[in-house]
Amino acid sequence: MQYEAVEQARFLSRPNRFIAQVELSGRVETVHVKNTGRCRELLVPGATVYLAPGHSPNRKTRYDLIAVEKGPLLINMDSQAPNAVAREALPRLLPQLSLLRPETVFGTSRFDFYAEASLHHWFIEVKGVTLEENGVARFPDAPTARGARHLRELCRAVDQGYRALALFVIQMKGVVRFEPNARTDPGFAQALEEAAAHGVQLLAVDCRVAPDTLQADAPVPIWLGGRPLPPFCP
Repeated sequence: MQYEAVEQARFLSRPNRFIAQVELSGRVETVHVKNTGRCRELLVPGATVYLAPGHSPNRKTRYDLIAVEKGPLLINMDSQAPNAVAREALPRLLPQLSLLRPETVFGTSRFDFYAEASLHHWFIEVKGVTLEENGVARFPDAPTARGARHLRELCRAVDQGYRALALFVIQMKGVVRFEPNARTDPGFAQALEEAAAHGVQLLAVDCRVAPDTLQADAPVPIWLGGRPLPPFCP
């Protein structure tokens, strides 16, 4: 995906989860944060951040905060970007893809995509990953009962003959593996292990990131319970 007219700024503070104060061209600017997660390890005073102009005429802020530098890493933190990246990447991840439909209801959940590929019918849930610790990408960065519910619903889809995929879009390049964040959300970690045992496919892909672009790149090993999972095989 591509952003337009991206500008570099310096992060100052985050008064609430929706807005941040940044220094842009020598002035203080209030910007919209396109990620309501904690992001405490990313949005630290003095961090270099990147802004894209908003396009809604009714909004109160001129810019969206979309990416941040963390040491040598450039991390996209736009929570709407992973679905756009997945839409671009799924045709090469699922051979013979013939149908890709967003926002499809199954049971009590609305999954990000429904797909038909190689005579199989898929439900796909996409999760964006912005948390990195010592080269390991982790999800979530805050407890998410909704995320665990989506995994249980994917298990029910498997029971009804569908294929199911939890796709983790790692919004950076340079990590060595992906793991659930069991320390922050043990319930999600347990649900992910149960989903994998139930037949839900798991896939993590990293991204090539520039201030104005985000593009899925390569699969990243997934570790559960201290062991690597077999590679994704659709």
